[in-house]
Amino acid sequence: MTQKRLNTLKPGQHYTAQELDSFVSTTDVVLLSNNGNQLFTEPDREYKVVSEFEGFFEHSSTDGEKYFRDKKTYVVDKA
Repeated sequence: MTQKRLNTLKPGQHYTAQELDSFVSTTDVVLLSNNGNQLFTEPDREYKVVSEFEGFFEHSSTDGEKYFRDKKTYVVDKA
């Protein structure tokens, strides 16, 4: 069975860890999870996309400035 490749995530939708792994491997995004560093350890575990953002602010430790990073960012929770 062929699995379709995701090119975006939709808030409110559920995705497996395997689908999310494939998505972040092929897309320039940030993925935030409440599952710590174990997001991809259980491929069949489902996650719900809670929020979607166009970017985020990041503090630079080298010059003390805050910079907006224009990078799609998603927040996911274990379903």
